[in-house]
Amino acid sequence: MRTAIPIVVACALCTAGCGFHPLFARNGTEAGGQRAFNSIFVDPVGGGRAAYELRDSLIDLLRGTSRQDQALYRLKVTMKQSVEGTSVQTNGYITRYTYTMTADYQLTNARTGAELTKGTEATFSGYDVVASPYATLVAQQDAARFAAHEIADRIRIDLGVYFARQRTAP
Repeated sequence: MRTAIPIVVACALCTAGCGFHPLFARNGTEAGGQRAFNSIFVDPVGGGRAAYELRDSLIDLLRGTSRQDQALYRLKVTMKQSVEGTSVQTNGYITRYTYTMTADYQLTNARTGAELTKGTEATFSGYDVVASPYATLVAQQDAARFAAHEIADRIRIDLGVYFARQRTAP
């Protein structure tokens, strides 16, 4: 116990001296990232229920503006999704699927339309086929919902890094 305290204090001092600061600070001098997120309008995403989940997750995570005319930035997302059987029994029945979602995003200046940053994020999620068709459908929808939340979180991190770099650029 006596050696643990100096180690913790030493780690805290090293971290404080390295210039570390939280990427998603909500108040104080480092709140710029959240202010930038608040001024992003997320365009509607085509692709059905999963696309709605993706856009909704982005709006929730970014806390972006709901009014396009008040936005400083626009986030355009295109999404692709696929389902592939990954576990096949000897009789040919598929017992497990892998759901894959890929999203290409582009952040633009809302006034000029100039591209600021872009990227691609992908994730996958699996689900089992069970005796009940309804349960299998719900499992597929849950896999899509999970993928949408995961992609939205990754896009938020990418945008946070972009805005953090813009604040520290000379």
